[in-house]
Amino acid sequence: MPIYEYQCAQCGEKFEARQSFGEDGSRLNCPKCQASNPRKLLSSFFTTSSGAAGSFSADSCPTCSSGVCGLPPM
Repeated sequence: MPIYEYQCAQCGEKFEARQSFGEDGSRLNCPKCQASNPRKLLSSFFTTSSGAAGSFSADSCPTCSSGVCGLPPM
């Protein structure tokens, strides 16, 4: 079951919810203010292409030279 990130439109609180793939979050309430219908956030995840954990190199990232997409080159 995947974990999705949401943000409350009323108070701005960010929170996570485990949901089945077909659920849309319309039944969720903000854990801080209890407002309904939060906004789903776009989340990213990090993977290495090959090799042991911690052996990530700049050559394995096709979109940037830093080796960690989304961060400025070092």
